[in-house]
Amino acid sequence: MRIRPGFWRLAAAAAAMGCALALPELPAAASTAAPHSLSSASRPAGAALAACATSRPHSGKILYSGIRGGMGTLAIKNSLSHDAVIVLVRGKSKAIGVYVRSHASTTVRNIKSGRYTVYFTSGSYYRACKGRFTRGASYYRVKQHLPFAFPPHYTIATLIIYAASGGNAPSSPISPRGFPAP
Repeated sequence: MRIRPGFWRLAAAAAAMGCALALPELPAAASTAAPHSLSSASRPAGAALAACATSRPHSGKILYSGIRGGMGTLAIKNSLSHDAVIVLVRGKSKAIGVYVRSHASTTVRNIKSGRYTVYFTSGSYYRACKGRFTRGASYYRVKQHLPFAFPPHYTIATLIIYAASGGNAPSSPISPRGFPAP
């Protein structure tokens, strides 16, 4: 079949990549309490300690933006009962880190072309200066790479994070040291 000139624009515009991340059941250590920030009464005093206090950023908060400026789009839906941080790594460089609250969605735009490895963590009581959750944290790496097309084409990818066995983009648990904190 021969592709007509200009047809790629239509195909690229309609192209979407769907990935549903299937997690093994969350570890027993995972907290069932709803994530939230500490009250001001329980926060330590001092500017340095306050800068590293736990928080609960809004969904879509970009925590790290090292490689941006492309035409790709990534839609993320967190179906877990815990907040999550998704980190894309291209080669050996962290590209993007984004915070997604539990049962929320967000969209990240301007992703450069290339193949990305997807890492994510879930838990509660996020500590921004460490790039980690302090309670019930679990860390994962998606086994498949996430490709974003080169211009003039672009990719619209969707990641749905949920706890189940199976799925079309299985993930494997990793150690906290293996997680590229944003």
